[in-house]
Amino acid sequence: MTALYNDIIFGPVRSRRLGLSLGVNLLPTESKLCSFDCIYCECGWNSDHPGRRRFNAREDVSRLLAETLHHMVEQGTPPDVITFAGNGEPTLHPEFEAVINDTLALRDELCPSAKVSVLSNATQLHRPEVCRALRRVDNNILKLDSAFDETVRRMNNPQGSYTVEKLVEQLCAFEGELIVQTMFLRGEVDGAPIDNTTEEEVAAWLKLIERIRPRKVMVYSLDRDTPCQTLIKVEKEELQKIAERVEALGIPCPVAG
Repeated sequence: MTALYNDIIFGPVRSRRLGLSLGVNLLPTESKLCSFDCIYCECGWNSDHPGRRRFNAREDVSRLLAETLHHMVEQGTPPDVITFAGNGEPTLHPEFEAVINDTLALRDELCPSAKVSVLSNATQLHRPEVCRALRRVDNNILKLDSAFDETVRRMNNPQGSYTVEKLVEQLCAFEGELIVQTMFLRGEVDGAPIDNTTEEEVAAWLKLIERIRPRKVMVYSLDRDTPCQTLIKVEKEELQKIAERVEALGIPCPVAG
């Protein structure tokens, strides 16, 4: 069953990709706020969680994060990573850059070995302050689920103007200082098949990865409940074959099955 994150700071949880991860939710705790409406989102459909567009205040985020980090350090269990995720798209926050600056300062003071990660759908890269902030974090993990606009529309349901070509241009501007994350799945959506693991899909996606040349690519498949109930997980062995094609380009590609 899909569910929202009901706190500003959540976890820590053991992440398949990041280690012991302390989550930060900049989005409303009682509703979902996202510029995508992905068929696989663990938080459910946007329409299932309507509510006020109220972001968590910068001051509250900083205060609660500091309290939690102090406690974790005192317990001898500092996080491996502080991860911005939560009930939607974190970079929508109007003070995202300032929140990142606060977080980096707290990290440096309290647990300097921890990394700061942002899981983002990359829809806000037209905002210079978002790009500046993403360049400062340790892991800016940006989504690219397909090379084809039609597949993106069906998998991610962008809320507004979106083209893969424009996104790739924005990702290329990071000059390799980014991580690309891709969800592979198959199944049905509204009675029609969907599958971004076909040779046509993977070959076109690989060409974009070669253009972007990120420092790492993360590939994964379904691990939690999804709002669309007709999706099928791609097994780790198949993901590994895709990862090997990425690594043939000289780009590391860990797999989370």
